[in-house]
Amino acid sequence: VSYIIGKDRIIFATKEDHETPSSAELVEDDPDDPYEEQGLILPNGDINWNCPCLGGMASGPCGEQFKSAFSCFHYSTEEIKGSDCVDQFRAMQECMQKYPDLYPQEDENEEKSSKDLEATSMEASAAKEEKASS
Repeated sequence: VSYIIGKDRIIFATKEDHETPSSAELVEDDPDDPYEEQGLILPNGDINWNCPCLGGMASGPCGEQFKSAFSCFHYSTEEIKGSDCVDQFRAMQECMQKYPDLYPQEDENEEKSSKDLEATSMEASAAKEEKASS
C-alpha cells in the first residue's frame, strides 16, 4: 500500500515483505570504470578533470589555463607549495577577467562591500561629531 502526499510517497511494508530475502545485487566498484566518480585525485595520483567538485572549471573558455595552474600546484614540490606557479595562476586570472559573467570576481564584491561599510561608518561618525558640536 502506498500514498502520495505532496512530493513524498509513503509506502507501508508488511511483516511478510520484510521476511522475504532481498533480491538486490551489490556490484563491486570497478576502479577502472572511467565513469565512476573517483574524487579529485585518481588512485594513480592523477587529477580527475571530470570531478564534479571542480564545478566545470576544467572546461569552458579558461579551462586550459585552469588545468595548467591547477596541475602546476598539484605537482609542485616547492617548500611553499605552488610558489612556482605564479605565472600560470596569473594567466588563469587574466583569462577569467575577460568573462565576468562566467567567472564572478568575488574579491571585488568583498572589497566593494567593505568599502561601503567603511564609508557608512565614516558618515555615521561625521554625523555624531556634527551633533556633538551643535
